[in-house]
Amino acid sequence: MQIISSPLELHEHITAYKNDGLRVGFVPTMGALHEGHLSLVDLAKENADKVVVSIFVNPTQFAPGEDFDSYPRSIESDSALLEERGVDLIYLPTTEAMYPDGVMDSAIKAGAPAAGLETDFRSHFFDGVVNIVYRLFEQVRPDVAVFGQKDFQQLQVIKDMVSAQDMGINILGGDIVRDEHGLALSSRNAYLSREELAVARQLNVILRDASILDKPQAILEAGFDKVDYVALKPEWSRILAAAWIGKTRLIDNMAV
Repeated sequence: MQIISSPLELHEHITAYKNDGLRVGFVPTMGALHEGHLSLVDLAKENADKVVVSIFVNPTQFAPGEDFDSYPRSIESDSALLEERGVDLIYLPTTEAMYPDGVMDSAIKAGAPAAGLETDFRSHFFDGVVNIVYRLFEQVRPDVAVFGQKDFQQLQVIKDMVSAQDMGINILGGDIVRDEHGLALSSRNAYLSREELAVARQLNVILRDASILDKPQAILEAGFDKVDYVALKPEWSRILAAAWIGKTRLIDNMAV
Protein backbone atom coordinates (compact mmCIF):
# COMPACT_ATOMS: atom_id res chain seq x y z
CA MET A 1 0.00 0.00 0.00
CA GLN A 2 1.28 3.43 -1.00
CA ILE A 3 0.74 6.54 1.16
CA ILE A 4 1.31 9.82 -0.67
CA SER A 5 0.54 13.52 -0.28
CA SER A 6 1.85 14.96 -3.54
CA PRO A 7 -0.63 15.57 -6.40
CA LEU A 8 2.23 14.97 -8.84
CA GLU A 9 3.04 11.59 -7.31
CA LEU A 10 -0.65 10.75 -7.31
CA HIS A 11 -0.82 11.61 -11.01
CA GLU A 12 2.07 9.24 -11.71
CA HIS A 13 0.39 6.34 -9.89
CA ILE A 14 -2.99 6.90 -11.52
CA THR A 15 -1.41 7.22 -14.96
CA ALA A 16 0.40 3.91 -14.43
CA TYR A 17 -2.89 2.23 -13.47
CA LYS A 18 -4.64 3.66 -16.52
CA ASN A 19 -1.81 2.68 -18.84
CA ASP A 20 -2.17 -0.88 -17.60
CA GLY A 21 -5.89 -0.79 -18.42
CA LEU A 22 -6.94 -0.94 -14.76
CA ARG A 23 -10.15 0.56 -13.39
CA VAL A 24 -9.67 2.96 -10.49
CA GLY A 25 -12.10 2.99 -7.58
CA PHE A 26 -12.11 5.94 -5.18
CA VAL A 27 -13.44 6.48 -1.66
CA PRO A 28 -13.05 10.07 -0.41
CA THR A 29 -13.16 10.41 3.39
CA MET A 30 -12.38 12.83 6.20
CA GLY A 31 -10.75 10.07 8.23
CA ALA A 32 -11.70 8.80 11.71
CA LEU A 33 -12.62 5.63 9.84
CA HIS A 34 -15.11 3.02 11.02
CA GLU A 35 -16.77 -0.05 9.54
CA GLY A 36 -19.08 2.15 7.49
CA HIS A 37 -16.12 3.63 5.61
CA LEU A 38 -14.52 0.22 5.23
CA SER A 39 -17.70 -1.19 3.68
CA LEU A 40 -17.35 1.51 1.00
CA VAL A 41 -13.80 0.29 0.37
CA ASP A 42 -15.17 -3.23 -0.08
CA LEU A 43 -17.72 -1.97 -2.60
CA ALA A 44 -15.02 -0.09 -4.49
CA LYS A 45 -12.89 -3.25 -4.63
CA GLU A 46 -15.82 -5.16 -6.11
CA ASN A 47 -16.12 -2.61 -8.92
CA ALA A 48 -12.50 -1.65 -9.69
CA ASP A 49 -9.01 -3.08 -10.02
CA LYS A 50 -7.25 -0.50 -7.85
CA VAL A 51 -8.69 1.37 -4.88
CA VAL A 52 -7.63 4.84 -3.75
CA VAL A 53 -8.83 6.33 -0.44
CA SER A 54 -8.32 10.00 0.35
CA ILE A 55 -8.26 11.42 3.87
CA PHE A 56 -8.76 15.17 4.03
CA VAL A 57 -10.70 17.19 6.60
CA ASN A 58 -12.09 19.79 4.25
CA PRO A 59 -12.39 23.28 5.77
CA THR A 60 -15.01 24.44 3.26
CA GLN A 61 -17.54 21.96 4.67
CA PHE A 62 -17.43 23.62 8.10
CA ALA A 63 -19.04 26.94 8.95
CA PRO A 64 -17.55 29.23 11.64
CA GLY A 65 -18.28 27.70 15.03
CA GLU A 66 -18.61 24.14 13.72
CA ASP A 67 -16.27 21.31 14.74
CA PHE A 68 -13.45 21.66 12.18
CA ASP A 69 -10.72 21.98 14.83
CA SER A 70 -12.07 19.19 17.03
CA TYR A 71 -13.07 16.80 14.22
CA PRO A 72 -11.46 13.40 14.97
CA ARG A 73 -8.12 12.83 13.22
CA SER A 74 -6.40 9.44 13.43
CA ILE A 75 -4.17 8.95 10.39
CA GLU A 76 -2.06 6.15 11.87
CA SER A 77 -4.98 3.92 12.88
CA ASP A 78 -6.88 4.82 9.70
CA SER A 79 -3.91 3.72 7.58
CA ALA A 80 -3.68 0.40 9.40
CA LEU A 81 -7.38 -0.28 8.83
CA LEU A 82 -7.09 0.54 5.13
CA GLU A 83 -4.04 -1.66 4.69
CA GLU A 84 -5.90 -4.56 6.29
CA ARG A 85 -8.76 -3.96 3.84
CA GLY A 86 -6.48 -4.17 0.82
CA VAL A 87 -6.43 -0.54 -0.26
CA ASP A 88 -3.79 0.17 -2.91
CA LEU A 89 -3.14 3.86 -2.28
CA ILE A 90 -3.94 6.38 0.45
CA TYR A 91 -3.94 10.02 -0.64
CA LEU A 92 -3.30 12.52 2.18
CA PRO A 93 -3.39 15.90 0.45
CA THR A 94 -2.49 19.08 2.27
CA THR A 95 -4.75 22.13 2.21
CA GLU A 96 -2.21 23.72 -0.13
CA ALA A 97 -2.49 20.76 -2.51
CA MET A 98 -6.26 21.02 -2.67
CA TYR A 99 -6.41 24.83 -2.75
CA PRO A 100 -3.09 25.82 -4.34
CA ASP A 101 -4.19 29.37 -5.11
CA GLY A 102 -5.44 29.87 -1.56
CA VAL A 103 -8.98 30.42 -2.83
CA MET A 104 -11.43 28.00 -1.28
CA ASP A 105 -14.57 28.89 -3.19
CA SER A 106 -15.45 27.50 -6.59
CA ALA A 107 -17.44 28.32 -9.68
CA ILE A 108 -19.03 24.89 -9.30
CA LYS A 109 -22.11 25.07 -7.09
CA ALA A 110 -24.38 22.37 -5.74
CA GLY A 111 -27.41 21.69 -7.94
CA ALA A 112 -31.10 21.06 -7.32
CA PRO A 113 -30.74 18.06 -4.96
CA ALA A 114 -29.10 20.41 -2.44
CA ALA A 115 -32.32 22.37 -1.92
CA GLY A 116 -33.83 22.10 1.55
CA LEU A 117 -33.00 19.70 4.38
CA GLU A 118 -29.27 20.12 5.15
CA THR A 119 -29.06 23.38 3.23
CA ASP A 120 -31.78 24.93 5.40
CA PHE A 121 -29.47 24.53 8.41
CA ARG A 122 -25.98 24.46 6.86
CA SER A 123 -26.23 26.75 3.86
CA HIS A 124 -22.49 26.50 3.13
CA PHE A 125 -22.26 22.73 3.25
CA PHE A 126 -23.02 21.33 -0.19
CA ASP A 127 -21.08 24.00 -2.07
CA GLY A 128 -18.13 22.95 0.08
CA VAL A 129 -18.78 19.30 -0.75
CA VAL A 130 -18.95 19.72 -4.53
CA ASN A 131 -15.93 22.04 -4.38
CA ILE A 132 -13.65 19.45 -2.77
CA VAL A 133 -15.12 16.38 -4.48
CA TYR A 134 -14.70 17.99 -7.91
CA ARG A 135 -11.06 18.81 -7.10
CA LEU A 136 -10.40 15.29 -5.82
CA PHE A 137 -12.02 13.77 -8.89
CA GLU A 138 -9.81 15.92 -11.12
CA GLN A 139 -6.72 14.61 -9.32
CA VAL A 140 -7.67 10.96 -8.80
CA ARG A 141 -9.50 10.49 -12.13
CA PRO A 142 -11.54 7.52 -10.87
CA ASP A 143 -13.74 5.26 -12.95
CA VAL A 144 -15.89 4.52 -9.90
CA ALA A 145 -16.41 6.51 -6.69
CA VAL A 146 -18.27 5.29 -3.62
CA PHE A 147 -20.19 7.34 -1.04
CA GLY A 148 -22.31 6.24 1.91
CA GLN A 149 -26.09 6.36 1.86
CA LYS A 150 -26.12 7.71 5.42
CA ASP A 151 -25.43 11.09 3.83
CA PHE A 152 -28.22 10.43 1.34
CA GLN A 153 -28.79 14.00 0.21
CA GLN A 154 -25.03 14.41 -0.30
CA LEU A 155 -25.04 11.29 -2.50
CA GLN A 156 -27.72 12.84 -4.73
CA VAL A 157 -25.82 16.15 -4.87
CA ILE A 158 -22.63 14.39 -6.00
CA LYS A 159 -24.45 12.33 -8.64
CA ASP A 160 -25.98 15.55 -9.95
CA MET A 161 -22.60 17.32 -10.04
CA VAL A 162 -20.92 14.46 -11.92
CA SER A 163 -23.74 14.47 -14.47
CA ALA A 164 -23.73 18.26 -14.85
CA GLN A 165 -19.95 18.35 -15.32
CA ASP A 166 -20.02 15.31 -17.66
CA MET A 167 -17.26 13.65 -15.64
CA GLY A 168 -18.08 10.10 -16.70
CA ILE A 169 -17.63 8.65 -13.19
CA ASN A 170 -19.87 5.86 -11.92
CA ILE A 171 -21.14 6.96 -8.49
CA LEU A 172 -22.16 4.11 -6.17
CA GLY A 173 -24.01 4.42 -2.87
CA GLY A 174 -22.94 2.07 -0.10
CA ASP A 175 -25.53 0.76 2.37
CA ILE A 176 -25.72 2.34 5.82
CA VAL A 177 -23.75 0.31 8.36
CA ARG A 178 -25.32 0.24 11.82
CA ASP A 179 -24.29 -0.96 15.25
CA GLU A 180 -26.09 -3.78 17.05
CA HIS A 181 -28.75 -1.28 18.19
CA GLY A 182 -29.36 0.14 14.71
CA LEU A 183 -27.43 3.40 15.18
CA ALA A 184 -25.86 4.54 11.92
CA LEU A 185 -22.08 4.51 12.30
CA SER A 186 -20.56 7.99 12.19
CA SER A 187 -17.23 9.54 13.11
CA ARG A 188 -19.16 12.02 15.26
CA ASN A 189 -20.54 9.21 17.41
CA ALA A 190 -17.17 9.45 19.19
CA TYR A 191 -18.39 12.71 20.74
CA LEU A 192 -21.27 10.98 22.57
CA SER A 193 -21.22 10.08 26.25
CA ARG A 194 -22.65 6.72 27.33
CA GLU A 195 -25.96 8.37 28.21
CA GLU A 196 -26.09 10.29 24.93
CA LEU A 197 -25.28 7.14 22.98
CA ALA A 198 -28.32 5.42 24.48
CA VAL A 199 -30.48 8.30 23.26
CA ALA A 200 -28.86 8.33 19.82
CA ARG A 201 -29.75 4.67 19.34
CA GLN A 202 -33.45 5.58 19.45
CA LEU A 203 -33.34 7.63 16.24
CA ASN A 204 -33.41 4.68 13.84
CA VAL A 205 -36.26 3.09 15.81
CA ILE A 206 -38.32 6.26 15.58
CA LEU A 207 -37.70 6.67 11.86
CA ARG A 208 -39.07 3.18 11.18
CA ASP A 209 -42.48 4.51 12.27
CA ALA A 210 -43.93 6.55 9.37
CA SER A 211 -46.15 8.45 11.81
CA ILE A 212 -43.02 10.38 12.82
CA LEU A 213 -43.90 12.77 9.99
CA ASP A 214 -47.00 13.77 11.96
CA LYS A 215 -45.32 13.62 15.37
CA PRO A 216 -41.73 14.88 15.07
CA GLN A 217 -41.81 15.65 18.79
CA ALA A 218 -41.28 11.92 19.35
CA ILE A 219 -37.59 12.57 18.72
CA LEU A 220 -37.50 15.15 21.50
CA GLU A 221 -39.44 12.83 23.77
CA ALA A 222 -36.73 10.20 23.20
CA GLY A 223 -34.17 12.58 24.73
CA PHE A 224 -32.81 14.57 21.80
CA ASP A 225 -32.33 18.26 22.47
CA LYS A 226 -33.32 19.69 19.09
CA VAL A 227 -34.68 18.50 15.74
CA ASP A 228 -33.50 20.25 12.59
CA TYR A 229 -35.77 18.32 10.27
CA VAL A 230 -37.76 15.18 9.69
CA ALA A 231 -38.96 14.95 6.10
CA LEU A 232 -40.20 12.56 3.46
CA LYS A 233 -38.62 12.92 0.01
CA PRO A 234 -40.89 10.88 -2.31
CA GLU A 235 -38.51 11.25 -5.25
CA TRP A 236 -35.83 9.50 -3.19
CA SER A 237 -38.23 7.13 -1.37
CA ARG A 238 -36.62 8.23 1.89
CA ILE A 239 -37.48 9.64 5.29
CA LEU A 240 -34.53 11.79 6.41
CA ALA A 241 -33.82 13.37 9.79
CA ALA A 242 -31.24 15.49 11.57
CA ALA A 243 -31.27 15.98 15.34
CA TRP A 244 -28.99 17.17 18.12
CA ILE A 245 -27.86 15.58 21.36
CA GLY A 246 -25.97 18.23 23.29
CA LYS A 247 -23.34 19.58 20.88
CA THR A 248 -23.48 16.56 18.55
CA ARG A 249 -25.58 16.61 15.38
CA LEU A 250 -26.67 13.24 13.99
CA ILE A 251 -28.32 12.43 10.67
CA ASP A 252 -30.05 9.28 9.49
CA ASN A 253 -32.51 8.12 6.86
CA MET A 254 -34.71 5.17 6.06
CA ALA A 255 -36.00 3.79 2.77
CA VAL A 256 -39.80 3.86 2.39
